[in-house]
Amino acid sequence: MRNLLLSLLLLQSLNNPGQTKSPADYVNPFIGASTNVEKAGALHGLGKTFPGAATPFGMVQVSPNTITGGDNGPGYSFEHTTIEGFAFTQMSGIGWYGDLGNFLVMPTTGELKTSSGRADHPGEGYRSRYSKSDEVASAGYYAATLTDYKIRAEATAAPHSGMLRFTFPQNDHSRIQIDLARRVGGTSTEQYIKVVDENTIQGWMKCTPEGGGWGNGDGKPNYTVYFYARFSKPLKSYGVWSAAIPENQKRKRENIESDLYRELVAKAPVDKGCKEKKGKHLGFYSEFSTHKDEQVVLKSGISFVSIAGAKNNLESEISDFNFDRVKENSRRLWNDALNKIKISGSTDENKTIFYTALYHTMIDPRCFTDLDGSYPGGDGKIHKTDKFVKRTIFSGWDVFRSQFPLQTIINPNVVSDMINSLIELADESGQHYLERWEFLNAYSGCMIGNPAVAVMVDAYNKGIRTFDINKGYLYAKNSCDKFGNGDRGYSNSISATLEYSYFDWCLSVLADSLNLKADAVKYARQSKNYTNIFDQSVRWFRPRNNDGTWEPWPKEGRLAQDYGCVESNPYQQGWFVPHDIPGLCDLLGGKTKALADLTDLFTNVPPNMMWNNYYNHANEPVHHVPFLFNRLGAPWLTQYWSRQICERAYHNSVEGLVGNEDVGQMSAWYVLSASGLHPVCPGSNRYEITSPVFTNIEFSLDPNYAKGKKFTIITTNNSAANIYIQSAKLNGKPYANCWIDHLTIAGGGTLELQMGENPNKDWGR
Repeated sequence: MRNLLLSLLLLQSLNNPGQTKSPADYVNPFIGASTNVEKAGALHGLGKTFPGAATPFGMVQVSPNTITGGDNGPGYSFEHTTIEGFAFTQMSGIGWYGDLGNFLVMPTTGELKTSSGRADHPGEGYRSRYSKSDEVASAGYYAATLTDYKIRAEATAAPHSGMLRFTFPQNDHSRIQIDLARRVGGTSTEQYIKVVDENTIQGWMKCTPEGGGWGNGDGKPNYTVYFYARFSKPLKSYGVWSAAIPENQKRKRENIESDLYRELVAKAPVDKGCKEKKGKHLGFYSEFSTHKDEQVVLKSGISFVSIAGAKNNLESEISDFNFDRVKENSRRLWNDALNKIKISGSTDENKTIFYTALYHTMIDPRCFTDLDGSYPGGDGKIHKTDKFVKRTIFSGWDVFRSQFPLQTIINPNVVSDMINSLIELADESGQHYLERWEFLNAYSGCMIGNPAVAVMVDAYNKGIRTFDINKGYLYAKNSCDKFGNGDRGYSNSISATLEYSYFDWCLSVLADSLNLKADAVKYARQSKNYTNIFDQSVRWFRPRNNDGTWEPWPKEGRLAQDYGCVESNPYQQGWFVPHDIPGLCDLLGGKTKALADLTDLFTNVPPNMMWNNYYNHANEPVHHVPFLFNRLGAPWLTQYWSRQICERAYHNSVEGLVGNEDVGQMSAWYVLSASGLHPVCPGSNRYEITSPVFTNIEFSLDPNYAKGKKFTIITTNNSAANIYIQSAKLNGKPYANCWIDHLTIAGGGTLELQMGENPNKDWGR
């Protein structure tokens, strides 16, 4: 399913030979914008991206919201038929119960309604059906027609602020209303609003675990969103509604979805003319008459620090009500960001997939810092610095694999910011270890492993050293000691044992770099702990009990989903020994047997590459696996399967991602692989060379971290049929390796690949 209008517009412009396309022109934010479980064939759903307006790594995302509760992290799913409002904060591509979706703005006409109502009964609340035929989205812009109100709604964004433009019909009771309590997967637990002058309101929304949100509260979210908003049409008739929430009323997802809670909100008393109020479930409205096609604009600054910060963010970025100027500036920011990788050759369809993927890798880790350098710290206090940008939303278990390796090449400053942010959080919180899935300073404990250690080590080895390495090493060590395989040398699951072994290896590499020889030896030894759960009787990895006995072997064998594994099965997870592939091969009976087994993992994959028991691209544990063929002496199979995955698992459609976007990881895999590079083992400087989708790929390098200005990959005779590398040259000289070092890339230069229809089994072995 595709957004038909957007596809037609893209096709029309792409077929115009007189028009030069910029990277932003290829971005289709509807790719992956569905949470549909049925279409995904798995409870994890599809891409879970949002189609709204954002800027590269910005604080603000202005996006339509079609649903509040459930495992619907982005607040939007393409197949939904109603919109309940446009929020100024949004999460991208996450599983689990989502959060943000704050400051929900909705234009309405007619009778004032204080509840959004149910999706299957839109007339009972302020939500509206909307037209799919003219719903459009592009980099930094979104628009849809709310058919119940005959209002055209448009959204755009600046880094710390956003704008909404509403085109109203003729009506004496037109309105803009703001649900201050609303939050994806829950509700804010306390709100405050004040009318500042005839065009301005300000206030805040407190979001605590008691109100659900991240993991339905289990992720320990605790943040406050501050806003400073101005209306282009003066506030003449306005008011505040306040639902009478009982003292003992629970506020999590399942509670706010109940008929009782919905009725409390629907019958909320309205205080007309109220200038200031604090409460548990507040909303604000401004009512006015409009003539046909009258446009009314709302703009707001957002801050996680203070109202003053939100005001400064707005006034510094959006000085007037010129919506089109902000829209064009957002587009310019995207073009600047996306131009860090320039591609040519291949089809326009593949260019759309590529630049949309690159776009999705630049949503997070987002800015958490106001324009004046202020940000909320892990100690609950406000801090200020000009040394780095505090960043947040670190989906570590996902993004250490492809997303951060990609950013080390094109956005090393963002990687540095995130490492600084994690180190400082560990310091200020008093936890003194690196959080594995960080959300607005929350220690959520989500997933397994110590992925921040891998990100830090990978960055340090690649020359990103603009952080306190002494604190960083201490907290990395604390992380591995606190969360690891312990004295037994194994954990109670395959996933945990293998991943902790890898992270111990990462720490040993960093210890060696810092000349901490004893630690280097200790953690290198612990990195071999993966061998402790290999059972020779079944010739595969198997979970062990505390007393050392094996868990009963399931009838499905290593294909049994969740048997000692996180979101995978033993066949998939068992290939995660990236730091010791020779050791893995020894366990499997040698390289020849390992290669045969790895080949079998791929040959049973369904054509659409949706969720399955073999190579399951829909989830992260296998994302390095296609590149293991390079390590096993069969690089032509890496070339074949990486191209197959690019073709079969990524599409220019709503269902264009076979699994959750996972905060940039799914898209980063495509960007790297389609460019002809991908790591197997972050923490090592080695990238595997594979078959590029495009004829030319040019990486712009950051002069603060790289000696070269650009690194270019050129292919000759490349096509959908000619996917195999015949020979290679690096800077004009023959190159026989199927891998390349990061420092070579950072030095600048050109890698030339001669392509052909049949494998050259002598190259790269």
